[in-house]
Amino acid sequence: MEIETRLILVQKSRSLSTRRPLLSNSTIFAMEQFCTFDAILFVSDGRPPTLVQLMTSPQISAQHAPYGAPQTRMPHPEVFMDYIADGLGSRSWKYQLVEALDGMNRKFTNPYIIFYPVISRDGMPFPINQSIRDIQGRAFREDQAWRGNIVVAKYRENPFTSMMDASMADFPILKNYFMTHGAPRHVQPHNQM
Repeated sequence: MEIETRLILVQKSRSLSTRRPLLSNSTIFAMEQFCTFDAILFVSDGRPPTLVQLMTSPQISAQHAPYGAPQTRMPHPEVFMDYIADGLGSRSWKYQLVEALDGMNRKFTNPYIIFYPVISRDGMPFPINQSIRDIQGRAFREDQAWRGNIVVAKYRENPFTSMMDASMADFPILKNYFMTHGAPRHVQPHNQM
């Protein structure tokens, strides 16, 4: 996990009618941390899956969050998703949790979270993910096809408070999952703006 710290200028305003220069006594500096985690990217054009650095940013917590509660982090898989709608942030993608494979009696200790695009820039469907189509082989069904670039991350207890690094050693498990599972229904077959 890498931590990148950047300074953000934040200006406090005493009233809406007061106009002051940006760099005044009311300017304060706030620290914001960005963490990255290794995730697996399944590119829609059929290239082999690769490891990428999935960036997460701190999410503003509720006012009454208990002291010491883990901080919720917002992942940014949209960075790796081609043709995704601009400016919508997390509304342009959804996620699917993979807590076990079919036939397992127990859940994974470290489950997976699959991020997939749902709103394209032009309102057209995303291209079928050729990498996952190749994995599914003869079991592939176009009406259940995964579309666009797919990002898969790993977590411990909660997908938004305890992400961890994935590795290519996770690929066989994900391959097994994709062989037997199509995309969630609300992705099929068209997107809406």
